[in-house]
Amino acid sequence: MKRIEIIIPHERLERADTILENFKVGGMSFYHINGRGKTKWAPIPVGRGVMMYSPRFGARTKIEVIVDDKITNEIIEKLLSGLTTGSVSDGKIFVSDVLEAYDIGTGKKNGFAI
Repeated sequence: MKRIEIIIPHERLERADTILENFKVGGMSFYHINGRGKTKWAPIPVGRGVMMYSPRFGARTKIEVIVDDKITNEIIEKLLSGLTTGSVSDGKIFVSDVLEAYDIGTGKKNGFAI
């Protein structure tokens, strides 16, 4: 099993969800995060437009899913092609191994738990 973590702009959440649904990914968690990376955020006028504020951190959405090893590469390829605009601020995808998983309600383990 693999954990796929996807960090994207908020407006691409629905598109990512549709891609994951097409692969019948059973569960998905997402939350709003703030952070910094290579993107330089545009200054924002404050104080009746007299001053400018340059934010250090940008808002993003982070999605986490656990998927079977067999479909991991295919999902990643679809996410890469479906979420890209060619900008450095499109986001990131991280993949890591999941050694064990348990469904608390049923007691099922690993592939049966997801």
